[in-house]
Amino acid sequence: MSTVFQKNAYSLPVMADAVREDFPGFSFGTFEDPPGQVWADFVHDTDEFVVVAGGELTIEVSGESARCGPGDLVPIPAHASHTLRTLSPHGSTWHYGYGSFGGAHA
Repeated sequence: MSTVFQKNAYSLPVMADAVREDFPGFSFGTFEDPPGQVWADFVHDTDEFVVVAGGELTIEVSGESARCGPGDLVPIPAHASHTLRTLSPHGSTWHYGYGSFGGAHA
């Protein structure tokens, strides 16, 4: 079982305010990506979280990948290479933020 991908971490529909409240001290944003969008090989100096709100993506973190859908949480540690690929024909929506897990969500 993966320690990276937390399936069904949020009930549907995924509410942005609920996600924001779960990550105090993190920035917060939402991406709405078109079909086929790829964010490849990103590395950040801070921790990041991704919560899928709509559509399906393949998310890879440090060589481990999973198909993720609405409600799934992916905590990405600082300095971990990661890639997100939108699979859905209608695109994807996902919430994200940067900060420090400090032992939580990891």
